[in-house]
This record gives sequence, C-alpha cells and structure tokens, in this order.
Amino acid sequence: MTLVTELFDIQLIKSCIDGDRAAQKVLYDRLAPRMFPVCMRYVGDRTLAEDLLQDGFVTLFTRLDSYKGEGSFEGWARRIFVTTALMSLRKKDALKMSDELETARGIKAETVSQMQSLNYKELMKLIMDLPTGFRTVFNLYVIEGYSHKEIADMLGISETTSRTQLSRARIWLQNKIKERENV
Repeated sequence: MTLVTELFDIQLIKSCIDGDRAAQKVLYDRLAPRMFPVCMRYVGDRTLAEDLLQDGFVTLFTRLDSYKGEGSFEGWARRIFVTTALMSLRKKDALKMSDELETARGIKAETVSQMQSLNYKELMKLIMDLPTGFRTVFNLYVIEGYSHKEIADMLGISETTSRTQLSRARIWLQNKIKERENV
C-alpha cells in the first residue's frame, strides 16, 4: 500500500466516523465487492448473503471508531463480516453438527486430487453447497486461516469436532468432484 493510499484511507475512515454520507458510500462501494463473496461462502444463498452484507456494513459503520489503524483495514473489515455471518448461522442453529455428522457416515476419502479439473467458480459453487457445519469450518480454516482452536472457540465446539468437520468437508468435496467427472 502506498503512502498516498494509506493517507486517503485514514481520511476516508475519519470522514465516515464523522457521518459523511458520501464517504460512507465510497467505503461501501469499495468494500462491498470484496465482502459479498465472504458472505456467500458462509451462507451459500445470494439473498441471505445480501442481507449479511448489509448487516455487516451496519456493524462496520457503528464500530468504525474502534479501528486503531493497526494492520490492514480490509482485514479488520473482513473479520466483521465473518463474525456477522457466524452470528447469523448461530441464530438459526445452523451450526448444529449432528445432522451433518450423520450425513457424512460411510463417505470414503479419495486419495487422487481432482481439483485441477475445476475452475474457481465451480469450486466456489461446491463450497457453497457444503452442509452448513462443514462449510463454516472449511471457510474458517482453509480460506480465512483460523486454527482449530480459534474455530472451536468461535463456534462453541471442541477442536476435535472442528477437525472432524474439516475432514468430512474435504471428503464431501472430493466425492462431489468425482461425481462431476463421472457425469
């Protein structure tokens, strides 16, 4: 990031905190295209993702004054959107793992990687089709880079459950990729 960009960001954030609607629109227009895919990965539904995006921006604008300028602003904002998505899933009890654990019984892991045959959009579609618990842990671990301990703390599950959900998500994805290739 250049010094000019950094100074612009600082001024933009300050203007947003001061209630400048034009600055808030600039920030929204800048972040929305980056945060919408984050929301989509967690809920897998466009309408729900749009709702999460709006909820995330409400939270972002109300907490903007807590951004201390340490680290990337976009990273700070991303965390707000991930947290917003997790809270939404918790409210709907979508993170209950029991159904998905039953769904995954009998699934066999394939050792051959077939990921090269998929493009980005196809892979994202498969990730969005994962059962909710699998998708949530997969996103947090693989895409967001959280540890199993952090995931366990965020979701109120054990580290073992987090590892199991990730393992079963990978198996589910491998099987779906294999099914696509056999069609």
